[in-house]
Amino acid sequence: MKTWIAALGVILASASAVWAAAPAPLTTLRAVHGLSNAEASQSLPVAFEATVSYFRDYEHTLFVEDDGVGIYVYAPADARLVPGDRVLIKGITRPSFHPYIADSSVTLLRHGSLPHPMPANYGMLIAADHDCILVTVHGVVRSADLKISSMVLSTRLNVLIDGGIIQVNIESNDASAISKLLDSEVEITGTASGVFDGKMQQTGILIHVQSLAGVKILKPAALFPWSLPVTPMDRILTHEQVNDLTQRVRVSGTITYYQPNSAIVLQSGSRSLWVMTSTISPLRIGDQADAIGFPEVHDGFLTLNEGSVRDNQVQSPIAPQPATVSQLASSKHIFDLVSIEGQVVMEVRENSQDEYVLAADGQAFSAIFRHPVVAGMFPLPPPKLIPLGSRVSVTGICAQQNSNPFDAQVPFNILLRSLDDITVVAKPSLLSIRNLILLVCLLLGVLVSVGARGWTLERKIRRQTAAMAARVEAEALLEHRRSRILEDINGARPLAEILEQITEMVSFRLDGTPCWCEVTDGARLGNCPADGAALRVAREDIPARSGPPLGTLFAGFAPGTEPAIYENEALFVGARLATLAIETRRLYADLRHRSEFDLLTDINNRFSLDKQLDALIQQAREKAGIFGLIYIDLDKFKLVNDTCGHHVGDLYLQEVALRMKRQLRPTDMLARLGGDEFAAVVPMARSRAEVEEIAQRLERCMDAPFAIEGNLLHGSASVGAAVYPEDGTSKDTLLSFADAAMYTAKHTNK
Repeated sequence: MKTWIAALGVILASASAVWAAAPAPLTTLRAVHGLSNAEASQSLPVAFEATVSYFRDYEHTLFVEDDGVGIYVYAPADARLVPGDRVLIKGITRPSFHPYIADSSVTLLRHGSLPHPMPANYGMLIAADHDCILVTVHGVVRSADLKISSMVLSTRLNVLIDGGIIQVNIESNDASAISKLLDSEVEITGTASGVFDGKMQQTGILIHVQSLAGVKILKPAALFPWSLPVTPMDRILTHEQVNDLTQRVRVSGTITYYQPNSAIVLQSGSRSLWVMTSTISPLRIGDQADAIGFPEVHDGFLTLNEGSVRDNQVQSPIAPQPATVSQLASSKHIFDLVSIEGQVVMEVRENSQDEYVLAADGQAFSAIFRHPVVAGMFPLPPPKLIPLGSRVSVTGICAQQNSNPFDAQVPFNILLRSLDDITVVAKPSLLSIRNLILLVCLLLGVLVSVGARGWTLERKIRRQTAAMAARVEAEALLEHRRSRILEDINGARPLAEILEQITEMVSFRLDGTPCWCEVTDGARLGNCPADGAALRVAREDIPARSGPPLGTLFAGFAPGTEPAIYENEALFVGARLATLAIETRRLYADLRHRSEFDLLTDINNRFSLDKQLDALIQQAREKAGIFGLIYIDLDKFKLVNDTCGHHVGDLYLQEVALRMKRQLRPTDMLARLGGDEFAAVVPMARSRAEVEEIAQRLERCMDAPFAIEGNLLHGSASVGAAVYPEDGTSKDTLLSFADAAMYTAKHTNK
C-alpha cells in the first residue's frame, strides 16, 4: 500500500511539473496586448480570435485587431487572407517595440467586415496610442512615389497631417493614379504602425493601406503640380512657410561625448541620444547632465535640436561595451559608448579631424577625433602617431551613416572623445618604416661619434683618420640614398623606379658591382650584365610578410672572387627595402580596387559607374555625341536565396555577371549597383537601335539555365535602356529613365 502511495506521489509531482512548465495560452488579444516586453520575451503561448486589418503576404506582415486593440503577427508563408477575415491565431509572444506574435499558425474562420476605423491625429499616432489599429487620418499629400520592397512595387506617400508628416504605404503600383494625389486633401484609412531605427526606437509613423480604395480624395489639388511656374533656384526659399508647434522636452543621462559648439551624446542604460547644441561650456565626460531642446529625426536617427545642457557635476561614468564589427554594423549600438580592437592601416591628420583607418574581421572602419571648433578656447592637440600595422583598442561613440532595424550591415565610424581613447595593444612587426628610420638614425649617430673621435686622434694615426673619413662619407651618401628611397615609397613615384633605385643603392654599397632584381611574375629591373653566366652571382630573396617570396635581388661579382660578409648585408638591406616598396604599392592598389569594384562579382561598382557617367556626359557635351545606359534587374532573385541558400545565390550572381560581360564590347562597362541590380554603359553608340540591340543580348543571355552545385536554375532579367541626351542630360535622369523603362518591361513581361 505504501508503495502505491509513493508511486502515486511521484506521478502527481511529475504531472505538476509538466503543468507548471506549460502555461495555458492567452485566449484574448487584449490579454496579449497588455503584456510587457519582459513578459513577452518568455515565449508565452497564445490562441485567440481577431479580425484582419492588413495583410502583405510576400513579407509575412499581418495586422489583426479585436476589442479595440491590435497586434502585429509574423504570418506563415502559406497564409491567404484579405482584410475583414476572422481568424484564429496560435503562436508565441516575442518582444519588440511592443509585443508581437511569432511562429504563428493562422486559421480562417469566416469572411467578415473590417473593424470601424478610429479617427487619429499626429499626437495619438506618434504616442503609439493606436499602434496596429485601423485608423482614419486627414491630410495633404506632399509626395507620391513608387518604391520596391521584396521585388514588389508599391506606393509610398508622405502626407502632412495636423501635427507633422507621416508615411503611407499602399499596395498598388498604379503610377497614373498616384500622380493625381500630389497636393490633394485626402482621407486615408489604414493600419497604424511606427518607423524604427536599429534599436527599435520610433522615428516616425507609417500607415499600411491595403489598396487605393483606402485613399479618398476630399479636395483635389488646386493646381496640377507640373504646371507650376519655374522658380529661380536662388529664390526657392521665398515659398517656404513653417508653423512649427513642436514642444521643448527635457532628457537626462550621462555625458559620453562632447564636441563644443556642435553636439553632445547622453546615454542612459541602453538608450543614447545625439544632442545638437551650440554650447561651449566646459562639460565633463562621465557627469550626469540634463538637456532640453526640440525633438527631431535627422537622417533616420532620433536627435534633440537647439539643445541646452546643464551639467549636474555628479560623476556617473558609463563603461564602454566591448563589441565586434558585425555587432556595430547591425544598428543595435547607435550613439552608444563602445570599444573595439583593430589594426591600423592608415592615419590622416586634417584641419578638422584626425582619422585612423582600422581593419578588423576583414572589414574597414574609421576612428575619428574631431578637433575643437571654437578658435582660441581649445588648443589643437599634437597628433598621436601610431605605427602602421599596430593593433589598437579604440573607445568612443558608434556613429552610423544610416539605421536599419532589420539586422542589415551598415557602415559605421567610432567618434573618439580624446586621443587617449586609442591605445596600442600590440606593436607592429620589426620590419616597418618606423624601425627602419630608427635604424637610420642610429647609424647616423654612430657615424657622428666615429667622426668626432677621429678628429681627436693624434697625427700618428692620420692615415687611419683619413680612411675613416672616407668611409663616413660613403656611408652618409648611402644613408642619403636610403632615406630618399623611403620618401619615394611613401610618395607617388612608380614602383619600377623605386626598385631601380634600390639596385643602384646596393651596387653603390658593393663598389659598383652590377645589381638587378626580378619581381615574381613581373619585370627584371636594374643592371643585369649580358655575360651574367660567367659571373659569381649572389642572391637574396625579397621576403613577403606572408606567403612565397615577392622576388629576388641579385649581385654579379667577378669570377673567382671570394664572398664577403658585407655582400650579404647589402643584399639583405636592399631586399627588405624592396619588400616594403612592393607591399606598400600592393596595399594601395588593393584599397583602390576595393573602392571601384564589387567584391562578389569582380565587376565595377556603383562608384565606378557614377565616375564613368560623369566623364561620358562631359565628353558627349564637348563632342555633341551620344551614349547608352542599360539597367538590368534579375527576376525572382529572392526566390533563389530562399530555396537554394545565399551561397548558391552568390554563385548565381557571379555566373550572371560573367554571362553579361561576354555580351558586351571591350569599350562597354558592366557594373553591379547592389543586390540583383546591374547597369551597362555603352560609350560608342551610334543610335538607339544599337543600344537596344545590346540590351536584348543582355536579356537573352539569361535564357540558358544555370547549373550551380547540383541546382538547375532558370533565370531571367528585366532590362531598360536610356540614350543621352534624348532621355536625359544628367546622370540621375538617365538612371531614372533606364530604371523606369526596366520596370515597365518587368511588368509587361509579367
